[in-house]
Amino acid sequence: MERPYTFINSAMSADGKISTKKRKQVKISGRMDFERVDELRATSDAVMVGIGTVLADDPSLTVKSEERRKRRVAQGKDENPVRIVVDSKARIPLNADIFNKGVGKRIVVVSKAAPEDKVKALMEKAEVLVAGDGEVDLAEMCRELKRRGIERLMVEGGATLNWAMVRAGLVDEISVFIGNLIIGGKEAPTFMDGEGISDRDEAIKLELMKFERMDEGIVLTWRVIYNNLMPTSG
Repeated sequence: MERPYTFINSAMSADGKISTKKRKQVKISGRMDFERVDELRATSDAVMVGIGTVLADDPSLTVKSEERRKRRVAQGKDENPVRIVVDSKARIPLNADIFNKGVGKRIVVVSKAAPEDKVKALMEKAEVLVAGDGEVDLAEMCRELKRRGIERLMVEGGATLNWAMVRAGLVDEISVFIGNLIIGGKEAPTFMDGEGISDRDEAIKLELMKFERMDEGIVLTWRVIYNNLMPTSG
């Protein structure tokens, strides 16, 4: 396969929301799911988010467990997986936590439309990967990530990036923690936003792989099926 094995992980409310209408983060899951997510990060080569998630939440995307960080080092890896931000116009602040917390490599993926001065400034903080003209070409980006040795890619949102990756046929697996709360609000981001489909025939099919009760919710894990064919794992 010419791209990494890619999976999306997220947490959403019972009504499918991932944050409030003001795009403020809400605690949806609990300790057990926190540990599950930390293990997923620790066993991934890279963790990726979109620029909207960085601007709203300013995540560090680090592995939180010292034991897991030590395990990675013992395997000859950095303490943290490569942290990737998809940012077509290079809008990421230079003081973002992703640049200032934890050791390890950072990659910011921009398009050719990103302002030259912002790209130059970013190069002091991270590797800058250019893919696409007006927007990031996600397929090209994934091929380049594979060439850089990234075999297992974890996507942590947000809603626009989740949809774009699935729509482009670049996701193999989806895991979602569904919590025991309702957020509501038509302006509140859902698990997947973007353009969406206009007809049911365009829907992307999923095969349920497993489910597990956790904290006060449930984790569902699906395999993504494109054109009735399951993507080949890498």
